[in-house]
Amino acid sequence: MLEKQFKLKENGTNVKTEILAGITTFLSMAYILAVNPNILGKVMNANGVFLATALASAVATFIMGFFANYPIALSAGMGLNAYFAFTVCMGELGDEPEPFRIALTAVLVEGIIFILMSFFKVRESIVTGIPQNLKFAITTGIGLFIALIGLLGADIVVADDSTTIALGNLKSPTVVLALVGFIIIAVLAHYGVKGAVLIGILSTWVLGMVAELIGWYEVDPEAGFNSLVPSFTNAFNFSGIGETAFKFNFTWAAEHIVRFLAIVFSFLFVDLFDTVGTVVGVADKANLLDEEGKLPRAGRVFTADAVGTTIGACLGTSTVTSFVESSTGVAVGGRTGLAACTTGILFLVSMVLSPIFLAIPSFATAPALIYVGMLMFSSCKKIDFDHDMADTVSSYLAIIMMLLTYSIANGIMFGVLSWVIVKVFTRKAKDVSPIMSFIFALFVLRVVALVTNFM
Repeated sequence: MLEKQFKLKENGTNVKTEILAGITTFLSMAYILAVNPNILGKVMNANGVFLATALASAVATFIMGFFANYPIALSAGMGLNAYFAFTVCMGELGDEPEPFRIALTAVLVEGIIFILMSFFKVRESIVTGIPQNLKFAITTGIGLFIALIGLLGADIVVADDSTTIALGNLKSPTVVLALVGFIIIAVLAHYGVKGAVLIGILSTWVLGMVAELIGWYEVDPEAGFNSLVPSFTNAFNFSGIGETAFKFNFTWAAEHIVRFLAIVFSFLFVDLFDTVGTVVGVADKANLLDEEGKLPRAGRVFTADAVGTTIGACLGTSTVTSFVESSTGVAVGGRTGLAACTTGILFLVSMVLSPIFLAIPSFATAPALIYVGMLMFSSCKKIDFDHDMADTVSSYLAIIMMLLTYSIANGIMFGVLSWVIVKVFTRKAKDVSPIMSFIFALFVLRVVALVTNFM
């Protein structure tokens, strides 16, 4: 049955590998179950946000697994949740009563628009239309991006007023244990040990608990250092979902249509290109792109993303999108939707065993992100820096802007804009396809919106 549904042999994998990949992906992104309620909980019920996040993630990931048959997991997108809470609810709508209801309405509309775009294959055309060189650059940039997420999560890299970023405290247990975890993964991978990434995550967590018990790792919730030992005190509290589910405000949207559409467009734009970048990066690393650089069944991938966003809005969470951490599962051999379905099951399980999953700290998943970032960075070998100046400039800008602006969408924006502009001024405008012209126009509109502070 599993073979027929997921075509395991055709994709060169097996049940054991796919389940291991699904577990690895989940552990790498389980932090969202703690972070999302923390961020959205500032403007709505945190318990409801937790349940909505877990449920929406499970449903969207199941759709990805069964319908698209890809090892890509989905959940509430980082960045989009911060925009939801701080920019929209506490900023733009700060004077409105229950602003989260307006924001959820915008996310719902965004999801519906994405469903229509998937039906008409708009996002599929965007993935197909991006030049091959730029696709490799996106994969490379995402590798650096998720490595930075890991480095920041373990405090190996920290903010600094004088130099912007700096090396963290090498005596800190989070730094030491994350680096040890990375070495564990690298050594196990060298010897071909199956599940090296998962073993690295769990080993780092266990070492962290030992560090807590002996007093090296000191618990300080206000400073972000929570206990690493699971506590089941509030494990079965499901009351909050009633405070978040189907809490829309269509009346305000209709009465303030211009402001509302501006909010919708911001959600739409960032999610659109974050998802495109993530899908391209993960698919490239898993060798899922065909000889022409196209992704088979791309429309189904984006349908899963769109339906996930719509369901998430109905349940009470911000935009659901494909997670770049899916690449950790790909790194241990995940190639089919069985890996995604495994991740989806764990999201459901997390609703009753949340203390276990929420106890896994970011410094324990950091080694996996740093290691997988290294693997994805290897795509830079495929980039042709000598053939065409437009390819060279766009690839370079896509990589560094994705990393330094902490945004996949921004990286793609600078890559596309520079590619088209250089093509035109080097008298190669004929190389610019209609779909690239369309993407270029979208990014120009985005730049105008940012410059004029419209959004």
